[in-house]
Order: sequence, then C-alpha cells, then structure tokens
Amino acid sequence: MEPFPSDRIQLPRNMIENSMFEEEPDVVDLAKEPCLHPLEPDEVEYEPRSSRLLVRGLGEHEMDDDEEDYESSAKLLGMSFMNRSSGLRNNMSIYRQNPNGSCSVPSMRTMVVCTVVLVIAVSLIMAIYLLPKCTFTKEGCRKKNHTMELIYPLATNGKLFPWAKIRLPPDVVPLHYDLVLQPNLTTLKFAGSVKIVVNIIQVTWKIVLHSSGLNITKATITSAGGHQAKPVEFLEYPLHDQIAVMAPEALLVGQNYTVNIEYSSNLSDTYYGFYKISYKDENSKQRWFAATQFEPLAARSAFPCFDEPAFKATFLIKIKRDEKLSTLSNMPKKATTPVTNGIVQDEFFVSLKMSTYLVAFVVADLKNISKETNGSLVSVYAIPQHLNQVGYALNTAVKLLEFYQKYFLINYPLEKLDLVAIPDFQSGAMENWGLITFRETTLLFDSNTSSARDKKLITAVIAHELAHQWFGNLVTMEWWNDLWLNEGFATFMEYFAMEEIFPELHSDEDFLNLIFKAMMKDSLNSSRPVSSAVQSSEQIEEMFDALSYIKGASLLLMLQRYLTKDVFQAGIEVYLHNHNYGSAQSDDLWDSMNEITNGTLDVKKLMKTWILHKGFPLVTVVRKGKIISVQQEKFLYRVEPENWTSDASYLWHIPLTYITSSCNFTRCTNAYLLDQKSAVIELPEEVEWIKFNVDMNGYYIVHYAEDWKTLIGLLKKNHTALSPKDRANLINNIFNLASLGKESLEKAFELIDYLNKESSTAPLTQALFQLSLIYSLLEKKGEQQLAARVMHRIEHLLGDKIDQQRWTDDGTLSERELRSTLLAFACTHDMRNCRTTATEMFKKWMKSNGTMSLPSDVMKAIFTAGSKSSDGWQFLLKMYSSSVSEAEKSKMIEALASTEDVRKLIWLMQNSLEGEVIRAQELSHIIATVSQSLPGYLLAWDFVKENWEKLTRKFHLGSYTIQNIISSSTSQFATKAHLLEVKSFFESKSEESSQLHCVKEAIDTIQLNIQWMEKNLAKLQELL
Repeated sequence: MEPFPSDRIQLPRNMIENSMFEEEPDVVDLAKEPCLHPLEPDEVEYEPRSSRLLVRGLGEHEMDDDEEDYESSAKLLGMSFMNRSSGLRNNMSIYRQNPNGSCSVPSMRTMVVCTVVLVIAVSLIMAIYLLPKCTFTKEGCRKKNHTMELIYPLATNGKLFPWAKIRLPPDVVPLHYDLVLQPNLTTLKFAGSVKIVVNIIQVTWKIVLHSSGLNITKATITSAGGHQAKPVEFLEYPLHDQIAVMAPEALLVGQNYTVNIEYSSNLSDTYYGFYKISYKDENSKQRWFAATQFEPLAARSAFPCFDEPAFKATFLIKIKRDEKLSTLSNMPKKATTPVTNGIVQDEFFVSLKMSTYLVAFVVADLKNISKETNGSLVSVYAIPQHLNQVGYALNTAVKLLEFYQKYFLINYPLEKLDLVAIPDFQSGAMENWGLITFRETTLLFDSNTSSARDKKLITAVIAHELAHQWFGNLVTMEWWNDLWLNEGFATFMEYFAMEEIFPELHSDEDFLNLIFKAMMKDSLNSSRPVSSAVQSSEQIEEMFDALSYIKGASLLLMLQRYLTKDVFQAGIEVYLHNHNYGSAQSDDLWDSMNEITNGTLDVKKLMKTWILHKGFPLVTVVRKGKIISVQQEKFLYRVEPENWTSDASYLWHIPLTYITSSCNFTRCTNAYLLDQKSAVIELPEEVEWIKFNVDMNGYYIVHYAEDWKTLIGLLKKNHTALSPKDRANLINNIFNLASLGKESLEKAFELIDYLNKESSTAPLTQALFQLSLIYSLLEKKGEQQLAARVMHRIEHLLGDKIDQQRWTDDGTLSERELRSTLLAFACTHDMRNCRTTATEMFKKWMKSNGTMSLPSDVMKAIFTAGSKSSDGWQFLLKMYSSSVSEAEKSKMIEALASTEDVRKLIWLMQNSLEGEVIRAQELSHIIATVSQSLPGYLLAWDFVKENWEKLTRKFHLGSYTIQNIISSSTSQFATKAHLLEVKSFFESKSEESSQLHCVKEAIDTIQLNIQWMEKNLAKLQELL
C-alpha cells in the first residue's frame, strides 16, 4: 500500500495474580463443555473484567502434561480447584444446624483438627503459588508452571468463547473460498455467503475465524465425504473480531471440511472494508460506487475469513449487480449470467493462492483503455468523465511491468492487471493482486493541468504498486511485524525502477528528501525498530509509517550498494523463487542473500544490527595526515533524561563509503565495514578533504569535527567537486548536528552561504527545508522580528534564483520542479515581486471564468496568491466544485487552505470531515496546510481535539492519516503550556490513543522544539 504524501501489547492492570484471590461466581466446569484448547499463559490475552470468565479446569481428554501436573497437585491437597465455591459450601458442614434453625458450636476436637488441616492446606497452597516457576507434582518440582490459571472471554450470547488470543489458532487452515456477494447501491447494503474449505492440522471441535460487523444468519459445516450440511452453533467475540464455529463432532487431522456462512451488512461509510463512495457524473447527477480496501484488517468486514497474511488460500468470487454497472475483481471475468430482472451475476476465475488482504472487488460505472504485454492485458479504469486522463498511466504501467519481469526473472503470473482510479480513497494506492486501486490524483494525468511533480508522483505510485505484485503478493510477510518486507521493498524498487526507466524524473532526489525526514522520526526516543512485535489493530495500523517504508527502503539501498547491484539482484531472485506463493520473515531474505555471498559476508549478522534496533549511528571522523579515525555512537535527541533508554553500548555494522580530493568520481568510492566502536583507516596518501556516506547511500549521519571548515571552504571555492546529493547530505548533517549540540548553528549557516551559486534541486530544497523549520518555530513562538530576519537571510541566499524563474512550463523536469518549489515559497512569504505577478495572472484567469490556461508548474503559486482575497477564495472554491482535473483540484485545495481568514479555515476543515463539497480524503492535507500558517496552527489543533472521535471513527486509530493529522497539528508547538495540553488531551482519551507511537513522537517533538528554542534563541539574535 502506498501511504498518501500515512512492542508487545501492554497488559491491563488487572493481572492474573490479583484475580486468583478474588471472589468469583460459580465457575464453569469445562468437562461438560465441548473440547477446548488450553492457552499458553505467556500468550494469554487479559480482558477487562466485564468481558472475561476465569476457568480453572479442563475436560480430561484435553489435558496436557502441565495440566495433569496441576491436577495432581490439587489431588494431593485433597481439594478441587474446579469448584472452589462448592468446596467452600461443603466446608461449612462442620457447623451443625439445630432443628430450630440455630447453629450448635462444634466440639473442641473438631475445631483443633479443622485448624490443623486448614493450616497445612494453606501452607501447601502458598508453597505452590510462591515456588518460582515450579509445579508441585508427585515426582516433586520438575516442571515449569505454565497453567496456574487460564482465561477465556465470554461470547455475545454469554457463553464461553473458546479462544482468547488476538492471533487465530493454528489448528485449522483455509484452502479455498467460494464468495458470493450482492451489493445494493440503492439501499447501500450488501448480502453475502461464503463457503470456506478448511484443512485440520490438530484435532479440534472449533473453527475460529474473523468477522467484523457482519450480521450472520446461518452457519453449517460439511465433511469432505459428506453431502449433508450440518447446522452448527457459532459464537461471536467482537473485541477480537472473531467468531467460533462449534462443530457437532470432533474435526479430524488431515480431513477437509466446508464451512458455509450466510450474512449481510451495510456498505461501510469509512475507507475500510467494502465501502460506498458518491460522486457526480458528467450531468452533475449523484452516482454511487462500491470498492474495497482490506489491508490490513478489513477483509473480515466484507466476508468471514482467516484474516491473517500467512493464511493464504484460493478464491472464487461471484458478484450480483445491476446490469447497467460493471464489476472488477482480482481475476479475469469467466461468465455473466442473468439472475432476476435487471440483475446479473459475474463469476471470476479462481485466484492464485493469496492472503485475504489482497482480495478486491469494485462495482461501478467505469470505462477503460487497455494494452497487452507478455500475455497479460493491462487496463486502466476511471469514471467516464476521466477516461481522457488515463493514457500516461497505461504506458507507464506497461513499461514498469516489463522491467520488473526481467529484473526478477519471474513473469507476472496473472492474465490481466487492472489499475482503477477511485473517486474517494484514503491511501495513495493499494496493491490488490490483479486489481490495483488508486486515489485519482495518483493515477490520472491531465496534460493541461498536471505539473512535472504530478507526473513524478503518478510514476512513483504505479512503480510502487507494481513492485508489490512480487513483493507482498507473490511472497508475503508472515505477520505484520515484518511489514517492511512488503513496503520497504516496494519503496526501494519504486525508486530503483524509476532511475532505470525514467532517469529524466530524477526520482533519487525525492528519495533523498524522504530519507532525511525518516531520520528525523527515527532520531526520537519514541522511534521503534523496523521489525517490531505487534498484536493489536492500532499497533498493526501504526506499522504503516516512514520506518517501514522509507527506513526499510534506505537499508536495502545501503545493502545493494555494499553488495553490488548484481549480487543484490541475485539474492532477490533466490528469495522470490524460494518463497513464491508463500510467506516469509526477515531472516529468509538474509538467508537468500547469504546463498549468493557464500560465506564472504554474513548478511544476516550485518542487517540484524539495523532491522532489530531503533535509531541510527552518528559516525565521527577525525583526519590526521593519512590516518582517518572513525567512531560510532547512537544519534539520539535526549528530551527527558529520566525516560531516556541508553543504547551507548549498541554497535551497528556500518558499510562506510568515502571519496577524497585525490579521486572524487563515483567510480572512486571506497568502502569500509565499521563493526567496532572505533577504527582507523589509512589512506594511501594525504588528501585535501574527505567526504563520507557517498551520495547519502548509507543510513547514518557523519560529524567531521575539525574537517567541517575544510568542507565549508570546498563548497565556497568549488561546490561541484561534490555531487548534488553529497551537498544536500552535508547541509542535512550539519543542521542535525547543530540541533544535537555537536556543532554550532553559526557553522551551519556558514556552510549554506555558498547557495547563491547553487543550481541543483536537492541541496536547494534541503536548505529551504531546514531554514523553514527555524522560521516556523520562531513565528509560532511570537518572535516575529527574528523570523523576519530568517526570511531575509533566505532571500539573500535565494533571491536571485527566484528572480530567474519564468512563469512557464519550460525546461527539464528537474528545473520545472525547482521552479514550482521556489515560486510557491516566494509567493507564500511575499518575497520579491512573486505575489504581485501571481495575483495579476490569477485575476486574468478569474476574468476568463477559469477558461484561460495557466502553466501547470506555477499553478499552485498563482492559486495561493489569488486565495488571499475574499473574492479570489470564493471563486477558487466554485472552480474546485466544477473542475474535472484532479491535479488542478489538488492545487486548489492547498491554496484554499492557505488563506488567513480564520472562518474560512474552520469551514474548510469541517466541510472536509463531513465530505460534502470537499472529500474527507483531503482532510489530512488540509490540516497540514492550515497548521503551517500563523492564523491556522492553533485552529488545526483545536479542530483535532474537538473532532477526535469522528476522526478516529472515519480513519481508524493508528492509521497513516491519523499519524499525519497528529504530527502536523502539533509539530509547530514550542511552549511548555502546549506540551502539557497535548499530553493531557491524549491521556484523557483511551489507553489505545495515549499509547500510540505517533502520540509519543508528537510529545518528543514538542519537547525538542522547546529545547531548541532555549538553546538557540540568543545565538540566533547574534547570528542574524
């Protein structure tokens, strides 16, 4: 999945030890219940008291050794834990009741005997409870005590639910699904039935699978040889989205059974599951569209299924629809048959073996164009009025598909590949096998209104999703902890493929900027390892972040450059061939690489230091003559010393690269593996300068100590001695080191003094980014004069460059993109005469009633200037409502959100949340834009607070959209009052909200902002 430019679970406090001694109602004797599988207590889920039942006994035939030992202990004590309450009642019998109802006092002998027995019993119980990890048995203390107490939850009907873990039991696996669906785009409901063929791995009486929000009306089971479906009881446990089908008899190992379930539900009004979308057709009439988004956990809301990535199966899908509409699914259509008046059924060919999250279907009025390549038909679909914008996507998809087939040496395995533009879509795109769904702005290219940047975005997203057809679809991560295997690889391949096929797009510059931003996130204490243990839905949603995508991709880039492209490619081929149609873990990838390196390098040992640990290293370089001393430590901003987790002793295995003044071409790159805390590199001769981390191909920051002066001098004298990426890398590193306190801010400003000679996009963009961060912090802190001086410094460095920009679409794609960036910035900050020129062009466009053609690369700057006036804003909103170009509408939205009129900003956010004039898919982008401005940054945070429940219902807690909303609405804060407010707000919400990584990251960021201001405010007064 392409997000749009979006540790183990903590146990509740009511721990098992406390509940053991609480009074309980009569406890269920499970010997009377069907055969239930015991739980391993280290994997037990602890539920709130209201939703769980304590079980202190198991059916005889289900006991394992540990339970037998436990029962033996109970028998030795002469007591049964299966019925404690009845035992207590029996013990009361020493008090004899007189006929008149009064109790006679027991004899002294009875009292003494009872006291002794009680003391012995209590002592033995305490010994059993307190012996560390030991069960008292006939043979003595010989086994770890795993089953002191087992916890099962209650189903919705009050009965015991036979499973308590979030993960499904491994005793049943699905082989095949027959799915029939009938969506009704008038009532906005759907009915469905699913037949699931399952295979039994361990004898069981239950089949536990996922279901969420489905109204199940009937469930039956049929054995492999049987012809009669037997009705079965089913239990529901909504907290884990699980249902249990209780078989009438034991299900036998190795046998296949068919579970048949009938159900109905509403089409979702969120962006998850089988959801509904409304749009206006060419005649401005409202139409409905139904589409799916199942990753990560929403297939279960469209049909009951084993909704975990490792449970792969084949799928036969049939969809009943209005004959005026069309349907698409993963596979080509096999047949269409009439059902009733006006309703037909489409049947699709049986799919390949795949995970549930990749299943997809669309029901809508769509048009398409197609092209065949290598036996597969590639088609791009859109609503009819957008059909003239799909040509670029089709040609791009064909080129990329051909490239990937050659690179992986595995043909795309399906006969068709559909790319569909969805009118309302939360992510950038979704890689469903054979049916990739896209947001319209990431698929549709309009030659009149799409800019160079729009073309690059569309190309990148298509490249990402097509890479997934191999990485993710053919070979899938076993569980969500290794999501980076899907997303990191698809991101890496996206940029690698674009460099190979579309070098004119300079996509490597975009990747560089993304790596810089991922490192900002990864430098916080709230970061996480790329491969992290996850269980809950919020934790799984949060894995879709910059660490899985960008850090994962940059680690693969670093490995590729270290191994060489050929060795890396050979390792990928082995990995895909070894695990096709199956699941994999991180180690499987490293093992495949090791097959190629054949003992010359232990890739697993190297990469585990990066994948299983959060953060990244800071490498300090000291040069004395020919001797280069290098030393590594963790790069980490310390915001709260009491909460800071020290990793001082941690060692990365760092593939260092460097170039020197004696030979600074890429072919002269030297490599050195730093797998110790420090090392010494001896050069063959003395050099004038040395630059480490060539082209930023490594995931680390470099501190040059005394050599910063040398590099600053080099940039002033001959900046082209280093590549544009190396220059951007130096700018990024020195500003980060200044924030860390390792270098002075003065030296950082000194380094960028050369920029008036710079003409490359990467270093200019990075410098603008770093200075904009400082400007924003000062502006929001109320330091307006100092903020104006920062802007004056930017104008001094880049003013001539801004003046040189022409208001046209001329030049190379890289030049055009730089023009967009510089003019949009200049107009936003009223620099030079940018806003005057842009306003004049906007007025002419407005006078032509929007018919005049504007240069696409400067369109955003023109719209932004125009939106500053009330009339201009209203006209822009009117044009937004009638425009058929998604590229144009995207630029309009950003301009509308740039107004300084507070009432308009509030209306814009509220309207987008409701999805009336502006779609909810735009809300995250609107909030981010509003947050940038001085009038808007407090409004955006207030809006998030007031609408938190609506936001998390629409976009799901932990989702990429929620991560972006939290980050953008709080990242401008730099006061202790705001820090306390943000902390208090999330603490007042659910535990799931307060424990989100993105919330901790937001708090870390505010603390860093406060710290930065305290350290640097006085210095800035002197510097500027």
